[in-house]
This record gives sequence, structure tokens and C-alpha cells, in this order.
Amino acid sequence: MTTRSVAAQTHVAQRRDVEAKAIQVGLIGLGTVGAGTFHVLQRNQAEIRGRAGRGIEIAMVAARNAERAKAYQAIVGDGLPCVGDAQQLVDNPDIDIVVELIGGIEPARTLVLKAIANGKHVVTANKALLALHGGEIFALAREKGVTVAFEAAVAGGIPIIKALREGLTANRIEWIAGIINGTTNFILSEMRGKGLDFATVLKEAQRLGYAESDPTFDIEGVDAAHKLTLMSAIAFGVPVQFGKAHVEGISSLQATDIKYAEQLGYRIKLLGITRRRENGIELRVHPTLIPASRLIANVEGAMNAVVVQADAVGTTLYYGKGAGAEPTASAVVADLVDVTRLATADPDHRVPHLAFQPDAMSDTPVLEMAEVHTAFYLRLVVADQPGVLSRITTILAEHDISIDAVLQRPGAGGTPSGGRAEGEGPTDLIILTHDTVEGRMNDALAKMQGLPTVLAPIVKLRKEELA
Repeated sequence: MTTRSVAAQTHVAQRRDVEAKAIQVGLIGLGTVGAGTFHVLQRNQAEIRGRAGRGIEIAMVAARNAERAKAYQAIVGDGLPCVGDAQQLVDNPDIDIVVELIGGIEPARTLVLKAIANGKHVVTANKALLALHGGEIFALAREKGVTVAFEAAVAGGIPIIKALREGLTANRIEWIAGIINGTTNFILSEMRGKGLDFATVLKEAQRLGYAESDPTFDIEGVDAAHKLTLMSAIAFGVPVQFGKAHVEGISSLQATDIKYAEQLGYRIKLLGITRRRENGIELRVHPTLIPASRLIANVEGAMNAVVVQADAVGTTLYYGKGAGAEPTASAVVADLVDVTRLATADPDHRVPHLAFQPDAMSDTPVLEMAEVHTAFYLRLVVADQPGVLSRITTILAEHDISIDAVLQRPGAGGTPSGGRAEGEGPTDLIILTHDTVEGRMNDALAKMQGLPTVLAPIVKLRKEELA
């Protein structure tokens, strides 16, 4: 037998010894997602082992404090240690993978960096942590030769990160548009379906558990922007740069505009949009009119959906539950299986965290909103006088903005059948435009707002055909 044959057999034997031992997982946090992860691992152990090639066992659970650790112990039973100091877990030499599910920035950031420094792989669902500190975390992981997996950080159980990093790797991705926050989608669905105002539906969402007692991150678009930042980095090979994202929420959205959009054949969704342009990348979250005929426009309730446009495959749609114990746990466990499969692989042969090799990352700029190309929905409350529409359309024409559609409806005090004489009250004037540069639109709006016949602040919403 040759020396090379002996070495090969020794390597195979060593590999089998490693794979015979179940990989040891430390779980930080046993809230909704943590408990879901624990139960999915327990229930589907045989299936998971068959896919991973070896067992995946939770060896330790950590909580924020001793009191919470006692509560966790009741969930996992006496056979599994629960500690009130997560530092003990990340320093435990027997732990191979640390799963961070406590959320927030600190102490999550400190614990993740310490786990990586200790040579442990990390699985996290913490989109805020990665959106703000991903560059630092991924750089340390590359230095230490470990993996940071984060499928659960974006769109819950929908495998959108894997699709962008691996499934679409042959493609040049052109744009992504996603409903990536279930709370806001539930609110918008209820406002449209029941004709209720935002405040009323928010209270109902909180009662049903779709919205937190402090819903700010959801309703103001911050949560969606965290997720979009990660998808954009993977799609276009750019650094994670949440601070450059344009973020608008739905708290000021009015039921009136949802109704008018419907009459014009559109639905309003809170979209995260990232698009490749010749001079940079668009990175924006805001309420958006979408044609009612698009599949994504018909995603209702707390569901999520992401549309990806790429050059080779064309348009693909990813749909499913974006939150919840077991949908998110599904993504966490999938990451655990991936890390387990590759635990013994050469770090240089693993899929890069952000899809592109570090030396292939680009410094393509994120565009300011004034440079973004999109279409618009405008609602103006105007005096019901001759020549008003003509003056407004003239201003748009002066700024090279073309009109797609116009809808005029009686405002307060009027009726759709016209039960009001001319000049008796205000009129709602709704205008849809074709694509233009946002800065140009802002200049036109400033001029229109200064007209004495424009009686209230102009409502401006963006419109995307997603064709």
C-alpha cells in the first residue's frame, strides 16, 4: 500500500470519527424562536441526522439572567443545563455552534464576537445586529475560519438568503422587492379590506399578537430595512450599509389613499426595494403602489413575499410565513444542518457570508433618494375652480414629468355623484405619473404646494410596476 493510500485511509477514518460524534450546540435565548428551535430539533432528530450526516444536539441553553434560566429549565427538562450567564456558554470548549436568538444589539454583539473569537460557528436570527455590525462580524469570522449563518434573519421560514447566495449564483441580479414585515402587511391588508384607519388596525394587530406593545421598528420600516440591507449586500456584492438605506413607514398612511389606489387598480404595500442602476444601488423601504394584478400585491395578512429579478432566470417569487416560532425555527435548523455539513471543510471552500469572495466585493455607492427613478401617486386637495388642473399639469410638464392617469373626486362635503355645485368645497385630485427622477418630482411638488389653490399638504407615494 502506498504512502498516499495510507494517508487517505487515515483521513477518512478521522473524518468518520468526527462525524460519529453529534455536533454540540449552545442555544442563547429560549423565547418564541428559541423554544421553536428546541422543539423542531427534538421532534425531527432522525430526519435532521439523515440530512446532516451526523446528530445535532443542544448541549447547553443560556438566558439573560438566573431567574430566566430557571424558567427555561422547566421547558427543556432536568437533563440539559440552563445557565443564567451566556458567557459560560460561549466559553464552553465542548460547544461547536452557538445559536444566538436573544435579538437586539447588546449583549448579542459581544457574545457573537466572543464565540467567533473562540473558534465557534454562529447561527443567528438577529437582522438588526448584522445590518449594523455585519462587516465587523463577518471579517472576524473569516479570520477565524468559522461560519456565521443567518437564514432566519430575513423573512422567517422563507429560504431567501440561500436562494440569493446559492440558488441564483449564475445570475446577475437586477432588483429585489419584498414584503418583509408581517406586522405592516397585516395592518395594510386590514385597512384595505375593512376600510379602517391605521390607529384602529394597529390596536387590533397588538391584540392579536402581530404587533409588539412598542411597534416602532415594524411600522416605521426599520425592521424591513434591516432585512433589505442584508439582501442587497448578497445580491450586489456590496458591504452591509444600513445607515445609507432610505426608510419610511406606514404610520402616516391614510385609508383615503388606500381606497383611491384600489380604484386605480393598485394596492399599497410596504416594500423593501433594492435595484442596480448604472450609477449605483437603490436601497429603500416605503409604502408603494403595486398593480393589483401582480402576485405580490395579493399577499395578505402577516405573510411575507420577495420578488427577485435576474438576467438568466427572469422573475422568481418566494412566499411564506415571515415570523413565528416554527417557521423561523425551520430556518435556524436549516442553518445548523448547513454548518454541520461543512464543519470539517476548508474555510476557503465554503460559500462566502455575503455570496461574493471578499476580494470581489464592490464599493458601488448607495444612491440618494433624489437620484432614484420611480413613478408616483400624488393626492392634492385643491379648490374646485376652473384652471386648477391645467396649472398643476403645466408644472409637471415643466419638470419633464409625464402623467399616466388622473382621478378627480369630491372632497369633504361632496359626493361621487356630484351633489355639489362648482366652487362649494375642496376636490381630491389624484395623479399617477410615469417614471421620473425623485429630485425632479420634489422640485415640482414644492412649486405645486405654493399654489393658493392647493389647500393641504400634498400626499406623495411611490409606484412600482415590478414588470
